[in-house]
Amino acid sequence: MLITIDDVAEAARNIDGLALRTPLLPAAWAGELWLKAENLQPIGAFKIRGAANAVARLPEATPGVATHSSGNHGRALGYAARAKGIACVVVVPEGAPPVKLAAIAATGAELVTVAPADRDAASAKLAAERGYALIPPFDHRDVIAGQGTIGPEILADLPDVDTVVVPVGGGGLASGVATAVKALKPGTRVIGVEPEWAADAKESLEAGRRIAWPVERTYRTLADGVRTCLSDLTYAHLAARLDAVVTVTEDELSAAVGELARRSCLVAEPSGALTTAAYLRYGAEWGRTAAVISGGNLEPALLADLVR
Repeated sequence: MLITIDDVAEAARNIDGLALRTPLLPAAWAGELWLKAENLQPIGAFKIRGAANAVARLPEATPGVATHSSGNHGRALGYAARAKGIACVVVVPEGAPPVKLAAIAATGAELVTVAPADRDAASAKLAAERGYALIPPFDHRDVIAGQGTIGPEILADLPDVDTVVVPVGGGGLASGVATAVKALKPGTRVIGVEPEWAADAKESLEAGRRIAWPVERTYRTLADGVRTCLSDLTYAHLAARLDAVVTVTEDELSAAVGELARRSCLVAEPSGALTTAAYLRYGAEWGRTAAVISGGNLEPALLADLVR
């Protein structure tokens, strides 16, 4: 069952005080572009919204939470779990960025490393063994509703927005934002963005069925935050509510990270720069556009290379 705008409104109340209402910043250097700076969240990414909502809705007796994550969701869940005073274990894939692993560990969460293809099963097994609630990064209604709280904030700050652009990995962010925007302002386009090297959502929506790409394909992209594929739940949301998915190249993605740093003084990880890269390629057709900068957690050396 798809979430509704009522679920998003409840989530906004649940996350108040843990997640920030981030600014919508003009980027006149690019045209009619505004940047929803989720990289300014306490954990450096939008994931705090979904994690905080899911934790807020847990039964009081829940001893802990488990998940799998390449970084940002794990850090967000660890942050929310610590605020609630419960345990957190995060299954991370081999090859995840060290800066993200260190940030997860800093929340007090326990890390368990497995092969990328094993992380779903490993997190479910740990949750069952320990009696923890399993809160996956996107395949969860409460997580989707929490991510959707970005949508009403954009519409409040830019009521005449024509297009909202959202990164797509597992699809939780796009599912939530599309739900909120289409409920509140149906005429506004919501467009998802993927790297060409991890474009399972685009292929799935064009085929009319969910198509999963193997990790050997998705792990080629620099955008580590969108290497996961859609779930049945997120596919259903996107098929019903997303207007389109576009793709960008690795070169366009890398260039966008540098542009955001130099021109808007924003640190965006490659996944977070997807929407800016897309606007720079397609934005002449989009009118007044709000682009979600989903996160800013990346290795300093990589940031330096991309800015140069």
